[in-house]
Amino acid sequence: MNPEATGKSQDKAEKGPEEALDRYLERDALAARMSRIGRTILVLSGKGGVGKSTVAANLAIALAKADKRVGLLDVDIHGPSIPKLLGLEGRAAGSTGDSILPVEYDARLKVMSIGFVLRDPDDAVIWRGPLKMNVIKQFLKDVEWGDLDFLVVDCPPGTGDEPLSVVQLIGKPDGAVIVTTPQDLAISDVRKCVNFCRQLDLPVLGVIENMSGFVCPHCGERVDIFKSGGGETMAADMGVPFLGRIPIDPEVVQASDRGELYMQAHAESETATAFREAIMPILSSTKGGL
Repeated sequence: MNPEATGKSQDKAEKGPEEALDRYLERDALAARMSRIGRTILVLSGKGGVGKSTVAANLAIALAKADKRVGLLDVDIHGPSIPKLLGLEGRAAGSTGDSILPVEYDARLKVMSIGFVLRDPDDAVIWRGPLKMNVIKQFLKDVEWGDLDFLVVDCPPGTGDEPLSVVQLIGKPDGAVIVTTPQDLAISDVRKCVNFCRQLDLPVLGVIENMSGFVCPHCGERVDIFKSGGGETMAADMGVPFLGRIPIDPEVVQASDRGELYMQAHAESETATAFREAIMPILSSTKGGL
C-alpha cells in the first residue's frame, strides 16, 4: 500500500465535510444578507457603448429621490463606470469585522464597485470567470448594505459570467431593465438579452432606447443620427414593455465626465424629462409593494 496515496485520500475525505460546511455557511450568509433587500433590479445591455451605466445610476438616484433606501452594485469587473459617473473616484470601501462597508453617495444611496478596492483606477483586472464569480459573491454576501428597498445591479454588456452569476447567487431577482440604441446591430444584441432573461425566468421590466435622435439646441430641428424606433419595434415583437426613448444630449457626456448626474444638474431639460418618463413605469410598479 502506498502511504502517500493513503494520506492524500484521507486528506480528501477530511476536506469533504469541511468544504460542504463552508458552502453551507456561505449560502446562509448570502441568504441572510439578501433577506434585508426588498427588490433587486438588473440593468443589462446586449453590447457596450449604449449608456447602460448612465441608466443604472440615474435609476438608482430616481429611486432614492422617491424616498427609497437604495444600493447600487457595479459588477462590471473589467470596466467599472459607476464611481466616475457619481463623482466617487478616489473613494475606498471600508471594512468592519467580516463586512465590507459600501461608499455612501448620500443618506439614501449606498454604492459598491470594484473601482473602490483597486489600488490604482487604471489597473487592468485580468481575471477569468471563477475569480469574477467569487468577487460578485463577496459583494453580495459581505457588503454591509443594511436594510434596502432596492438593489440596482449594473451588469457588464452581454450575457456572460457576471449577469449569470448574479442571477444564480440571488436566486430570483425581481426583473431586468435592458438598454439599447436604435440601430439594427444593437437591437439584434438586445433580442439575445431578452432571451437570456427568459431562459433564466427573469422578468423583463422594460426596454429603454437611448441615444434616440438629436434635437439641435439652436434651431430645434430633430435629427435621427442612429435611426429611431428600433427599440420600440423590437419590444413589441418580443412582447416586452417599452419604457421610452432618451435623446442624444452632449451635456450628458460632459456631466458624466465631471462626475455629475445629468438628471440632477439639468433636471428641467428635455432629456431629463424623457428619462423620468422612461423610468416612471418602474417606479409606479413598485408602489405599494414595499
